[in-house]
Amino acid sequence: MNFLAHIYLSGTNEDLIIGNFIADSIKGKKYLNYPAGIQKGILLHRAIDSFTDTHPVVRNSTSRLHKNYGHYSPVIIDIFYDHFLAANWEEYSNVALEDYIAGFYRLLQKNFSILPAPIQRFMPYMVEENWLLSYSSITGISKILHQMNLRTKKRSKMDEAVNELREFYAEFGQDFKTFFPELLEYSQQKIKELQ
Repeated sequence: MNFLAHIYLSGTNEDLIIGNFIADSIKGKKYLNYPAGIQKGILLHRAIDSFTDTHPVVRNSTSRLHKNYGHYSPVIIDIFYDHFLAANWEEYSNVALEDYIAGFYRLLQKNFSILPAPIQRFMPYMVEENWLLSYSSITGISKILHQMNLRTKKRSKMDEAVNELREFYAEFGQDFKTFFPELLEYSQQKIKELQ
């Protein structure tokens, strides 16, 4: 899962949200350098990634992309799934997506000093360009995939994956709707275990 899903799956605990959001920048045991609540968020993120990467529905989604994008396929599916979460947000939250995202950006500002340097660097762009809200449209996903392709020095060709998103939109959407409730239940259970 990508940023929006990881944030959402953290529930309302601010430390869990921050930890889950920064987790990709924290390698190995470096998570132990953070306060206990943020450590739990990092561990939650890792558990979510493990559950997602091994789930048969997710593997079905990635199989549609593997021929053209190889090992980048799971990364693309993470972004696609964030699109389906954002596009169908009202099914998962009573808070409007714009308000939810604005609250998250305020939380980041409040905790800026604890964020790892790479996140401190990209956060202003994330907020200014409102990446999380852009996930709700195919145009926004296209921009995100374009940025990801540039980060791989254009080797991944991820920018072209918007074609598969359009072609298999219903299939990817159904995969997400099948998978996400299971992931939500798993995440809620994991949060209980971490407390």
